[in-house]
Amino acid sequence: MIRKLGEADRAPLMTLVSKEPALNLFIIGDVENFGFEQEFMELWGDFREEDGQLIAVLLRFYGSFIPYADGPFDAAGFAELMQAGPKFEMVSGSAETVRAVAEHLNIRKEKQMRFAELRELNSTPTTTAASAHAIRQATTDDVDAICSLTDQIEEFDNNPEDSRSSLRKTLETGTGRTYYMEQDGKVIATASTAAESSMSAMVVAVATHPAYRGQGLASRLVARLSADMLHEGRTPCLFYNDPQAALIYRKLGYQDIGFWTMLYV
Repeated sequence: MIRKLGEADRAPLMTLVSKEPALNLFIIGDVENFGFEQEFMELWGDFREEDGQLIAVLLRFYGSFIPYADGPFDAAGFAELMQAGPKFEMVSGSAETVRAVAEHLNIRKEKQMRFAELRELNSTPTTTAASAHAIRQATTDDVDAICSLTDQIEEFDNNPEDSRSSLRKTLETGTGRTYYMEQDGKVIATASTAAESSMSAMVVAVATHPAYRGQGLASRLVARLSADMLHEGRTPCLFYNDPQAALIYRKLGYQDIGFWTMLYV
């Protein structure tokens, strides 16, 4: 049986998603930061008929959906909820769970990335070039300068207006942070976190200006973010599918724990 979740369901929800906190960092972070009564966010649960136990959850955050299940669940029911939404754009999550839902959807594009987490930082890069640039923490005043860099990154398939709005909201709500380096008044490298919760945080939007690549700038930013997360008792996680990025992250100590699949409708 699927029904909408509310504050009274917080305890069973957290019990379910805490079984795999890294994979569920978006669900955990959004519930901790925003609760259940938000226009831009909804949660539904699939409850086992015989004993009423919560076995699966579906999060809507604006037009994006994330399902999580502890075993078999009503994938068709979740797919129906997604398609009934006002602005269904994508569904993402662990490969196995998303695959079950995908059987009931018309998919336009699929993207799969490796999912990694860090338990202990191996080392902090200290190349001469990287050390020459101070690491700064962004405020909302820095949003345009940072997005002026990320707008140039081909791998980031984002609408410029949406990326600025998203970054500003993240900084305003304290659900993430951004570190950056600059040269001659322009941002040349940046890295951010998103979905920060009491347990974990996602490292996102790692970018270096093409003219400054190969100097270890991104490595130093990710190392700083990761070290800060670990010091605060949070497990940093990230997605990647680029072989060069894999070398950087593994050198820092990140280890693969699965695959994250994104489906666009």
